[in-house]
Amino acid sequence: MSNNYTNIFELQKKYVMPTYAPSKLLVRGQGSYVWDDQDKRHLDFGSGISVCNIGHCNPAVSAAICSQVNKLVHVSNLYINENQPRLAEKLISRCFDGVVFFANSGAEANEGMIKLARKWGSDKGRHEIITMQDSFHGRTLATLAATGRDKYRKGFSPDMPGFSHVPFNDIQALKDAVSDKTAAIMLEPVQGEGGILPASVDYIRAVRELCDEQGILLMFDEVQCGMGRTGKFFAFQNYGVEPDVVSSAKALGNGFPIGAFIVKRKYAEVLQPGTHASTFGGTPLACAAACAVIDYIEDHKVLENCIEQGKYITAELNKFKDKYSFIQGVRGLGLMIGIVLDRSAMEIIPALMEKGLIALPAGETVLRLLPPLTVSKAEVDEALKIMQEVFDGLA
Repeated sequence: MSNNYTNIFELQKKYVMPTYAPSKLLVRGQGSYVWDDQDKRHLDFGSGISVCNIGHCNPAVSAAICSQVNKLVHVSNLYINENQPRLAEKLISRCFDGVVFFANSGAEANEGMIKLARKWGSDKGRHEIITMQDSFHGRTLATLAATGRDKYRKGFSPDMPGFSHVPFNDIQALKDAVSDKTAAIMLEPVQGEGGILPASVDYIRAVRELCDEQGILLMFDEVQCGMGRTGKFFAFQNYGVEPDVVSSAKALGNGFPIGAFIVKRKYAEVLQPGTHASTFGGTPLACAAACAVIDYIEDHKVLENCIEQGKYITAELNKFKDKYSFIQGVRGLGLMIGIVLDRSAMEIIPALMEKGLIALPAGETVLRLLPPLTVSKAEVDEALKIMQEVFDGLA
């Protein structure tokens, strides 16, 4: 290890708040791979937590950023920049007719959805939002209150009022929770942090019907499961229904921070000037990156590859389930995959890392695989080989 990198570890320990516990220094990336400070190559099946969906240092995105950074980096939203409406049109043309608000992160996008729901319901006596157990919506106080996992909220009580949590994929529990104060139902079509749990088609359609019957908003958090991760540009497109509001972030900029939420046109006037804002939301630079991401996904048939490789790796992992008793199941959609274990996923992740494969936990006992949507069959086979070596050792 060079002295320069030694100094980085010292600086991290001394000056960076310990809200994370990283043990490895990554110094560069390309495509599906990253390299550490020892120049060891790792196959990245975490993609920065479903952020680098079209690979690390994607040349099209890098070129767009480099071009824009020499033209115009930032102007406030008191003025129009040419890239923001272009990006909005690209999103709307792949979603539903409506309007977009731009932010900087998934938590901000979800916070904006929450504000929209409350503003919409304010003159109707509706302010409560129903979310799901085991959901994850962010780390701000509002999105934390919306999150249906107690461990994230511990130590930050009292929760912001106005949220309740019901079991996921249980339509009767949801119906029982709706009241005349309910403004919206908010859920992830595929729960990410909660364990890679896809909603059933019947459930999502029943939730849409319930919202229509009760006159309340349906809001989808697609921060992790959107941007092609499930094989569709938006995850809700797997279900044959449309929400009233949907959030996006993470992979929208392929590593450049940007978030957004999209509302149907009939709700376009809910948030008026002065009711919601973001200094850095939708800057020329962020929007240039996101425009390049969307164009790349379409021009390079990324969704088709996601479906093809997702089917392949899922079939191979199901063979592992039959071979290894500690694998309880395999679930997911597209290239958002969870391997359900009979033990903590963190017992396995370090061994995978040692052999050159980055994976993530989801919940406590699910090994989460989020490879780039551009991953090749050869790279999938490489990951499968590493997993088999580690699983053989456990068996």
